[in-house]
Amino acid sequence: MFGLSRLGIGADKQRLPRPQDTLPGRDRPMPIGNVHHVHGRVLRDAFDGLQRVQFGMGCFWGAERTFWSLPGVFTTAVGYAGGGTPNPTYGEVCSGQTGHAEVVLVVYDPATVAFEQLLKRFWESHDPTHGMRQGNDSGTQYRSTIHCDTQAQYDLAIASRDAYQQRLRDAGKGDITTEIVYPASTFYYAEDEHQQYLSKNPMGYCGIGGTGVSCPISLDV
Repeated sequence: MFGLSRLGIGADKQRLPRPQDTLPGRDRPMPIGNVHHVHGRVLRDAFDGLQRVQFGMGCFWGAERTFWSLPGVFTTAVGYAGGGTPNPTYGEVCSGQTGHAEVVLVVYDPATVAFEQLLKRFWESHDPTHGMRQGNDSGTQYRSTIHCDTQAQYDLAIASRDAYQQRLRDAGKGDITTEIVYPASTFYYAEDEHQQYLSKNPMGYCGIGGTGVSCPISLDV
């Protein structure tokens, strides 16, 4: 019989591991095909002239689909960030022993899409008050998080959090638990089978679901 932690509902899956307790991982990056299944652009590159941000909002399959068709988004990829295990596997992240969250890397053209629009899509597409879970998915890997590449992104993310918190409070919702990190943690690409999963598997599982509360898009920092 599986123990509670093996099922993903044990108390250990609700606590981040201490740095000294994380799995050792590996030096070699995850090999990927480097072709986006939806639009054919690259997944891994220097992305000169573009900007990057990482969003964690539960299972990364649905999170990636939320962004890949947004005008101004050049490409997306799923992976892991925020933990201590280099180049982890999906199974290792699911164990709760890496400290990583499932995230989607969003590479975008700031001349075409404002960062505030990405934030609006982020806040409205999941419930940021759920702590170490999202819907029926429970565990530290499903926590809400934003990993910012620039100070300007960080300032806007903080402002958007505060504005959205007021909207949630007015609607009788709880406190936002989203981690907002700057500078961004290292992004580790997930295995090929997880990249654009819901394009490859249109009937696959998608746990994305928001609160029904809209986020104000015009934010002053």
